[in-house]
Amino acid sequence: MTAGQQRVAQRPADQPATEDQHAQPRLAPLLVRAWRSGSVASVLSTFAVSVCSRCRSGRAAAGTNAASQWIWYPEARAAARVSLKFTAVGYAIHHASSVFWATGYEALRPQHARLPGRVARAAGIAALAYVVDYHVVPRRLSPGFEHSIGAVGLWSAYAAFAIGLLAATRPATRTTSVPASRLIARPVRLRHPGRTATTVRSPGH
Repeated sequence: MTAGQQRVAQRPADQPATEDQHAQPRLAPLLVRAWRSGSVASVLSTFAVSVCSRCRSGRAAAGTNAASQWIWYPEARAAARVSLKFTAVGYAIHHASSVFWATGYEALRPQHARLPGRVARAAGIAALAYVVDYHVVPRRLSPGFEHSIGAVGLWSAYAAFAIGLLAATRPATRTTSVPASRLIARPVRLRHPGRTATTVRSPGH
């Protein structure tokens, strides 16, 4: 087998590795953006839950404690004081859920959309999260804080979540490029007589 035939035979085997190299950089930035926007959304929504829980039940930690019902059901719903068992676990669950929904938000490429498009994406993900949390999953897997913050607090929490997603979005910078139709081929004479070369220059050069 000649050297040329060996190179042709090796090309199909090299293609999957090349495709994997191009796929990996795309996933990593998505997860980084999801972690950033999900973290901001988690903090803002937790703040809203704490304020509403304080106003309604007199205990700011009651709403966050309720989220730990994934593990400590049903006593998590009655826990009102700050504790490592309920508060820390409840926030960890809420934070993980926020990053999960933020992954879906970032998959919609909000950084490439205008402000109305980013608002629509954030509001849509928040609405979808509400529907899944309270109309799809079992009661034990819901946030559980609705009895501590009430209906107004519930809407405030999901609105704060959407605002967090929106606030963490960094619009992509747009670069302008010269269209190919505006490029003009101009002949350039070389020093050697009888030889010419053609280069492509933009009108501004």
